Amino acid sequence: MSTTDTRESAPVTPVLSLRASIVLAAVMAALAFGLDQWTKYLVVTHMQLGERITVIDGWLWWYSIRNSGAAFSMGENVTWIFTLIMAAVAVYLVVILRRTRAVYWLLALGGLLGGVLGNLWDRLFREPSFAQGHVVDFISVPNFAIFNVADSFICVCMVAIVLLNFRAVNLAGHRVQQPEKSDASAQSEASEKNEK
Repeated sequence: MSTTDTRESAPVTPVLSLRASIVLAAVMAALAFGLDQWTKYLVVTHMQLGERITVIDGWLWWYSIRNSGAAFSMGENVTWIFTLIMAAVAVYLVVILRRTRAVYWLLALGGLLGGVLGNLWDRLFREPSFAQGHVVDFISVPNFAIFNVADSFICVCMVAIVLLNFRAVNLAGHRVQQPEKSDASAQSEASEKNEK
């Protein structure tokens, strides 16, 4: 995440107070976590395992499965490793969130934290056992892995984080600018071009 110490422009995203930052990040994380767990509850209580319901014919289905592995069911025999990784990621996100007051970063990191916590909850508290629980997946689209609301938040928020870094917006909400080249380096580049 962009924390480079170079020249900064004026903030390109609203910057909040400490209290407002905590509230915004907590609300975003709670929204992601709550939506994820609510939809999983509906799937578990209203659908049979393996049941498939057409939502948009040929494009979208609800398909109730349990995933012990990662995306595309990879690593099904090492569920506990994914539990440890998700727990470590959640702790890291909390640490990073404490370093930013920028709204765009708070939204992206808060949503990402909520998504991670949604799947971590499944790993910790769903069957078959503590820390080896199977994640409830149910959103099915053509030619893609079956996923859930937490996965959606994780993917969307990761795209937002990539875009913030691509636009060189650091955790303080400033666009980081590359330092201007010295006259000597500019002359050196000009002479190199002339030689070519």
